[in-house]
Amino acid sequence: MKILFIGDIVGSPGRQAVAAVVPRLRQERGVEFVVANGENSAHGAGLTEATVEALLGVGVDVITTGDHVWDQKGFEKVIELQPRVLRPLNYPAGTPGRGSAVVTGVAVISLVGRVYMPACECPFRTAQSEVARLRQQTRIIIVDLHAEATSEKMAMGWFLDGQVSAVIGTHTHVPTADEQILPKGTAFISDAGMTGPHDSVLGRDKEAVIRRFLTQMPQRLEVAEGNVLLNGVIVDVDESTGLARSIERVRTA
Repeated sequence: MKILFIGDIVGSPGRQAVAAVVPRLRQERGVEFVVANGENSAHGAGLTEATVEALLGVGVDVITTGDHVWDQKGFEKVIELQPRVLRPLNYPAGTPGRGSAVVTGVAVISLVGRVYMPACECPFRTAQSEVARLRQQTRIIIVDLHAEATSEKMAMGWFLDGQVSAVIGTHTHVPTADEQILPKGTAFISDAGMTGPHDSVLGRDKEAVIRRFLTQMPQRLEVAEGNVLLNGVIVDVDESTGLARSIERVRTA
């Protein structure tokens, strides 16, 4: 089974890239399942009911998130009604929504890191218990670790090696070149990158960001527009074992 994971979708340009590229990759590359980190899909910060429906409507099967999941007012009500939209599993008990889902035989877990990130429960212990539970239902498990520190993402990959199909890092918006199959069969990459305008600084208007660095004054950081690309990975998973055969970076308009 070929699974496409799409890196952080930024604003309207990112959503447009997904709409244009996902159907093509399904046809040309035989992609059967799509996971996308959509936490910045609404104006570059958070999600709305409309952006969720737009992404699901063009072929995304599950949407993961991270520390910006609540940036849009009222989304805590929306997520309760959307079983295919995940907030980080290791948020405190009682947080709206859910942190994992099984859709057509594929399990997806959304996690957030703790290094240089807002306080949350331990992603390692949370993942360990959830993976054990999900393996009773399916062997195909994709983990999105939304984290700042590369070391934390790498540690999670080694921690879950052989237990899940893939551990994929998100959050930094910069794709890394360390895609690999770990010794026990789990695909790993530190960061899948960003889907959106690449003539920018992490998806934001570059001139405004530069002014902020030069002046140290607040700036309105609008979503940029130029050179829109989809970044992500395609993971080929052996359905009989749940382990990865290959992982390939994708960068395309």
